[in-house]
Amino acid sequence: MLKKILIANRGEIAVRIIRACQEMNIATVAVYSEVDKDAMHTQIADEAVCIGPAKSKDSYLNMQNIISATVLTGAQAIHPGFGFLSENSKFAKMCEECNITFIGPDAETIDNMGNKSKAREIMIKAGVPVIPGTEGAVDGLENALKEAKRIGFPVMIKASAGGGGRGIRIVKEENEFKKAFETARAEAEASFGDDTMYIEKFVEEPRHVEFQILGDNFENVVYLGERDCSIQRRNQKVLEEAPSPVMTEELRKEMGEVAVKAAKAVNYKNAGTIEFLLDKHGDYYFMEMNTRIQVEHPITEMVTGVDLLKEQIKIASGEPLSFKQEDIKITGHAIECRINAENPDKGFMPSPGEIKYLYTPGGIGVRLDSAAYQGYIIPPTYDSMIGKLIVYGRDRSEAISRMKRALGEFIIEGVDTNIDFQYRIINNATFREGNYNTSFINKEFNL
Repeated sequence: MLKKILIANRGEIAVRIIRACQEMNIATVAVYSEVDKDAMHTQIADEAVCIGPAKSKDSYLNMQNIISATVLTGAQAIHPGFGFLSENSKFAKMCEECNITFIGPDAETIDNMGNKSKAREIMIKAGVPVIPGTEGAVDGLENALKEAKRIGFPVMIKASAGGGGRGIRIVKEENEFKKAFETARAEAEASFGDDTMYIEKFVEEPRHVEFQILGDNFENVVYLGERDCSIQRRNQKVLEEAPSPVMTEELRKEMGEVAVKAAKAVNYKNAGTIEFLLDKHGDYYFMEMNTRIQVEHPITEMVTGVDLLKEQIKIASGEPLSFKQEDIKITGHAIECRINAENPDKGFMPSPGEIKYLYTPGGIGVRLDSAAYQGYIIPPTYDSMIGKLIVYGRDRSEAISRMKRALGEFIIEGVDTNIDFQYRIINNATFREGNYNTSFINKEFNL
């Protein structure tokens, strides 16, 4: 078992990883930027090392400084969390070359699945259903338009190196294509330094359903049920639940086995997520694979009883999975609301600043993953997530009632938050019926 781990991240995920390590009697090293010197993760870790100024590129994306901090403190491994360097194959390779364990898949797997067009090719070869589209990247506007016509409008223009909703455009008619393609390509170049694009058929009114998988170093791969992540705004997830309200036992088994097939196609090790689009007819298509722990992992933990962070560490330590597929049971229902420092009434504008008063909800079935505390100053430099409010109930109805109660107890003063907006979602009739898709927020709230 690993003895000391450096956490190359910040915020609630850094806190979450440190807590898992503490329960496993593993020493921890936090890294922080100058603006994060008083952040919670620096206070609860065994050691903390400053790795640079506030800007991400100078600190949390500074590979050399993070590797140096790992060597300096004698840490054996790095957990990248999500975001930042978590899906950076160059960083994973650097860790390997420095004899540091990267808690995640290897660089080749990250490369294969991180490039959306390459991942698509691999899935087609493996017999995994994919959305109709180009088999790889398209070369220039003329070829892209030709492929779009072949596939049939509406289509999605997507960045091969994309993520986080960037480099994506939906085009419903041919005359909109040129402008959308050029805009998406420019956005991809600016965001990822890679302007290669591919084209997919746009699946109208789908649900976004993803399957959590774990793979060890002994060719064992299991799926831990699904999460419904269809409540989104501009391709960014807002609320997630497990299991999906429309899932049947038969469909879960079928999609789960396909997720395992997809993972085995790239010899996947550690925690990962296979994301699907599920249409109203029950047909599903591979969308992408996230080669890291997900923001919404807690709801899977709640309904399976599996601590995904501990499993990541065990796998990275060379241990085989301690359970088989038949051991995984989905029990009850969990919902996660992302609590952000933002103002929904002003276009969800970020609201950095000092948390002057904080009262957090509690009680049976309530969990809060957060790095916030009263007096903490939320910096304007990073994303606006304050924390994740997670509830568990015996069934979906109880989970909804519990979330409603928990949101009502949650008080944050000093910054604007989306708590009231989440409350509106939970109380929405369409949501409560479970009859929603990825266009829910746009249709119900015109946002």
